[in-house]
Amino acid sequence: MICYSNCFMTRRLLTFLGFILLFSLASAQSTFTLSGKVRDAETGDPLAGAGVYAPGKKVGAYTDEKGNYSIQLPADTVTVVFTFTGYGTVKEVVTLTKNSNLDVKINETGSTMDDVVIEANSLEEKLNSTQMSANNLTIVEAKKIPALFGEVDIIKTLQLKPGVQSGGEGLSGLYVRGGGPDQNLFLVDNAPVYNPSHLFGLFSTFNGDAVKDVTLYKGGYPAQFGGKLSSVIDIGLREGNMKKFSGSGGIGLISSRLSLELPIIRDKVSLIVAGRRTYFDVFTRQLNIIKKDNPNYNPIPDYYFYDFNAKLTIKASPRDQINASFYGGRDKFRFNAGDFDFKLGWGNLAGVVDWSHAFNSKLLLKVMGTFSDYDYAFDNVFSQFKFKLSSGIQDFAGQTQLLWKPTDRHNIKSGIAYTHHAFAVGRFNASSEDNSVNFESGQNFTGNELGAYINDEFVAGKKLSINGGLRLSGWVGGDTSYFGLEPRASAKYSISDKVSIKAAYARMFQYVHMVSTSGASLPTDMWYPSGKVVRPQRSDQVAGGVSMLLGKQFLLSDEVYYKWMNRQVDFRDGAQIFFNDDLDGEFVFGKGWGYGNEIYLEKKRGPGKGLLDRLSGWVGYTLAWNWRQFAEINDGNKFHPRFDRRNDITVVLIEDLGKRLSVSATWVYGTGNAVTLPIAWMVSSDPVPGNDINIIPIYTERNSFRMPNYHRMDVGMVYNILPKWGESDITLSVYNAYSRRNAYFLYFDTETETLPGTGITTLTGFKVKQVSLFPIIPSLTWNFKF
Repeated sequence: MICYSNCFMTRRLLTFLGFILLFSLASAQSTFTLSGKVRDAETGDPLAGAGVYAPGKKVGAYTDEKGNYSIQLPADTVTVVFTFTGYGTVKEVVTLTKNSNLDVKINETGSTMDDVVIEANSLEEKLNSTQMSANNLTIVEAKKIPALFGEVDIIKTLQLKPGVQSGGEGLSGLYVRGGGPDQNLFLVDNAPVYNPSHLFGLFSTFNGDAVKDVTLYKGGYPAQFGGKLSSVIDIGLREGNMKKFSGSGGIGLISSRLSLELPIIRDKVSLIVAGRRTYFDVFTRQLNIIKKDNPNYNPIPDYYFYDFNAKLTIKASPRDQINASFYGGRDKFRFNAGDFDFKLGWGNLAGVVDWSHAFNSKLLLKVMGTFSDYDYAFDNVFSQFKFKLSSGIQDFAGQTQLLWKPTDRHNIKSGIAYTHHAFAVGRFNASSEDNSVNFESGQNFTGNELGAYINDEFVAGKKLSINGGLRLSGWVGGDTSYFGLEPRASAKYSISDKVSIKAAYARMFQYVHMVSTSGASLPTDMWYPSGKVVRPQRSDQVAGGVSMLLGKQFLLSDEVYYKWMNRQVDFRDGAQIFFNDDLDGEFVFGKGWGYGNEIYLEKKRGPGKGLLDRLSGWVGYTLAWNWRQFAEINDGNKFHPRFDRRNDITVVLIEDLGKRLSVSATWVYGTGNAVTLPIAWMVSSDPVPGNDINIIPIYTERNSFRMPNYHRMDVGMVYNILPKWGESDITLSVYNAYSRRNAYFLYFDTETETLPGTGITTLTGFKVKQVSLFPIIPSLTWNFKF
């Protein structure tokens, strides 16, 4: 057993947390507790992260994942304001003479509520929050931003935030503050999703009709999250309408979607189901049938993907709620041409059952069980031979969480978690019809991941708030075990009502690793457990920043960070990945580090009717450096990973032109990805007579060249039709509006010259060329809601 901990630090931290608890219990209480739930006025969905604020007392809080809130206020008549991004606002005047309950319902923006209070409070809450390096996004916001093929994609919207980069043109992967794509934890109602991508990475797996909101943590992670180094993407699914049957959907350029909400028992039991499917295959199959008699026609591969979500919500009692969520999605690709039949399929399954019980307004218990499965498989039939390559990971997990608010100064969260992992790594099978060939290889592993944590967000004074936590994580697999202490801390100090400074530190361990088998965006990456050779990855990140309100409509923040990453995993040069039952010998291990500065200016809508007042959006700029170093790679010298990007700029603007019409535009710019290219070519003749000469590229340092800089503008328009039967709109999106030919990948082409009078063609050199993926792409989508 190996323990990565400092016992002295542990005792001091536990003593400190114990002192906090004792102090909380001993504190005299001369105030009353106001608690309740904040919901969507139309659907009854709880609104997680809604702001609850008493401006006159400068006391506020956020609702939890179930929409519950609890604040302590003096015995007085108090105005309490409830807000949520993309929604209106509710003001309630409360006279407190005892502990009281107040449930609130909020309408989406467009009501006659006072817009300035909505947006000003939204910015003020961000200013005063102890949490830093986090972004919250609602589906209401995401639907107003133009998207490729008109497909609303919350992951692509997150790529527009500072510190978050995409892997390249059109891709939905995330590279957060120098981390790799496997270092992001995607949670859907607390169930992990291992490959959140469709269409070879062009779209994410999350159907916008089923998603309520998403929170991205880039640093300063709350103690309940663990297992990945670089980010947490916490996605909440909607609950069904408990009052009436309703639905929504849309018909787009490449897919259609439909969601239905059924109140099975009014105000007690609801069900929401949502589905999405592309229809590439419908058209390509018909075209292949029409052209099948043409000997010069090359059949088009058959491809489609689908998603399905369902969520059952049961309000068993005023204190108890049960949820059961399910997600299933799959991509299917097939190419059949005579004796050659190639199939590729990959997909995710995820399920969650959770029970929440409120003992009182200060104590909430949550118990949940989750299931997750990701797998892919290549099936190839050529003449009389069959080949199959597959890999996957499957999880069964349980978790308990206790939320305790002993006083208005303290918000304590603690819990334990257990996950059982099962891995199928590089399974390969080859056989022939006559059984003369039958070969199989691959490995199966199991492992157990453990976690226990405690976190306290407390108000230390009028100006100082602190969020301190400790997580103990562990891994037990075979005859190997690892344990690590992960301290977390963040603090906010208010210099004035308009300016605050923040700082955060977090340590993270990662016990499950993704080993990439291709530089392309293919679903062939394998998940691999920690063991005797492959040790857990570890990261330490520090961040500091300042936030300030500029008037009532602008928030400016500036954050700097530095991140260290140890025991990074990569393949050695010439590694044998497939048909290998001992992958441990193919890995190399090194370190990584990254640092940068993120500047973010956000604007909210104002109270007036002018163009500037109706404008919302943000501008982000990131200046960053990322490094890796392995003894066996690049002669042991440090190098930039492919996703190192020096400059990253995003501009997002949304203009509401009335109740019917809104327009939007986004512009992105980024330094080109780092790539490895040859610096020269060596020509040698083949010793076999009659064979061509060999042209051998000569490489020096890894990733020492840059692809062309990337930039693109997208524009969009949403026109609300306002029918009598519900809601409807026409959404026009134009992706890559000025048709910038951005590089998807680079390749070398030969340059030749024909000698005059001889007819002899000679090689004169090589020229770098690029392949671009998307020109200007307009799309039209009809959305409806009833």
